[in-house]
Amino acid sequence: MRIDAAQLHYRELNRRIREAAAAGETSFELANVNGHRYIADGLKGALDIDIQGVPGNDLGAFMDGPSVRVRGNAQDAVANTMNAGRIVIEGHAGDVLGYGMRGGELFVRGDVGYRVGIHMKAYRGRRPVLVAGGTAGDFLAEYMAGGMLIILGLDRDPAAPLVGEWCGTGMHGGALYLRGEAASWRLAAQSVAVRPVNDDDRDEMRPHLNAFCEAFSLDATALIEDDFIRVAPISHRPYSAKYAA
Repeated sequence: MRIDAAQLHYRELNRRIREAAAAGETSFELANVNGHRYIADGLKGALDIDIQGVPGNDLGAFMDGPSVRVRGNAQDAVANTMNAGRIVIEGHAGDVLGYGMRGGELFVRGDVGYRVGIHMKAYRGRRPVLVAGGTAGDFLAEYMAGGMLIILGLDRDPAAPLVGEWCGTGMHGGALYLRGEAASWRLAAQSVAVRPVNDDDRDEMRPHLNAFCEAFSLDATALIEDDFIRVAPISHRPYSAKYAA
């Protein structure tokens, strides 16, 4: 089903998608999307949504199963509290991606903004995965409680930082994998421990890197064997000493 969003308010666009999905439609092509908010929010089941343009905030919030592809950039709060499914963004994406994300996969080919992965968590046997092909801004993995974040830094200027400041602040669960050497990155040293990846880590990353590379027609073979570090929390209660004797 093709919907031209050019002259539609975001509420009308979402109403049409929901009504068609309730009637049994499973495939959507959304043309001329330009800042329309809340696309695919709360949708369930095996739906395919192809977005041409730039969707607005909260793309895929609370989504539970659909597959979404964005043929452009995306704004803030993609995959907010998402439960299951996959979102693929061919361009860059904004801030607060994967906030409270509880399952599914989010793949961004380009750069991502600030506070990506904040409060990500594993939930009822699900483990969310977020892979960014470019760089990330400040406060990456802030208060992360579960799941997996992978930042690849593909095509970046070697002089540019892979991640911003205060990476891993308050992190108390999950795993963050950063491609390259860690010497110049401003990690939240009191909250996290850093080490080179081992074979088990590579096995953990491999299916998700394979899926990411397949989504963007990249070669995963050499990428998986590149240098990575793993960032993990030192404590599951990083601020307990501040509140209890």
